[in-house]
Amino acid sequence: MGLPVILLPVGVDDTALDACLAALEASTPAGTPVWLADDGQSGPRGQAVIEHWLAHTRLQAEYTRRPRPIGESAHLDQMLQACGDADVAVLAPNAVPGSGWLQQLGECFARDAAIATATPWSNAGETVSWPRAGEVNPLPVDPQRMALALAAMPLLHPELPSAVTHAVLIRGSARRRAGGLDIHSYGSWYAALVDLSLRMSGLGWRNVLCDNAFVGRAGEGQPGDGDMEVLANRWPTWTARLAGFLMDDPLQAHRALLQQLVEQAIMPQAQRDLFDACGSLPGAEPL
Repeated sequence: MGLPVILLPVGVDDTALDACLAALEASTPAGTPVWLADDGQSGPRGQAVIEHWLAHTRLQAEYTRRPRPIGESAHLDQMLQACGDADVAVLAPNAVPGSGWLQQLGECFARDAAIATATPWSNAGETVSWPRAGEVNPLPVDPQRMALALAAMPLLHPELPSAVTHAVLIRGSARRRAGGLDIHSYGSWYAALVDLSLRMSGLGWRNVLCDNAFVGRAGEGQPGDGDMEVLANRWPTWTARLAGFLMDDPLQAHRALLQQLVEQAIMPQAQRDLFDACGSLPGAEPL
């Protein structure tokens, strides 16, 4: 199974972009297609970061830059339309993808053809924030321990109110059937993604959590001016549904299990040390 295309809209924070590209390089298989699309946002240092990364990356990367910005949602809509019916993973420019993130998202789609969007856990992911919902938590201290814990998670793919913008895999056929992004009503990717998620859900598709993937982020996504009012008018029950989800936290047990698995994860070096210690006991067989 081929991996999805990664779309990475370039932002103005060159330090965050540098960290994002470094994590992307470390966590994504060589040859994966990646499109860095710049809506006239990056400055000289940001462009230098991109040029250096393009010269050294193992990924199949392309970079485009618009001479004048057209806005976040309009720019992303152009990117999505250029990908046709392909499944695409949209990654925030200040995201920090964890080990295996893209493979896990792709396998999530393969398990259930009714899934339209798959969103990984995040430290700053609103409904999928970990370890506390609705908060901007610190990034995991030990990414390797997190990876071991995620590998042991049960794959329940619980329903979410909508996808979240730190990282999301979008099924191309579902996006096309729902009509794509509404760039005339929403300026931000945050609000346009919520609206798209709700329209796809209304057509019978699912927006789910990918239980065994994690993508960190420096901070939560933000709606544009007036976007929340448009969402509230178009989807009158949306705000109450989101608030109810955050207050009731139906993912609480799932979130607690991930915390437990992180705490119990035995690192390979710790296992080696344990074996060495056992081997040095009197009467122990050599390892």
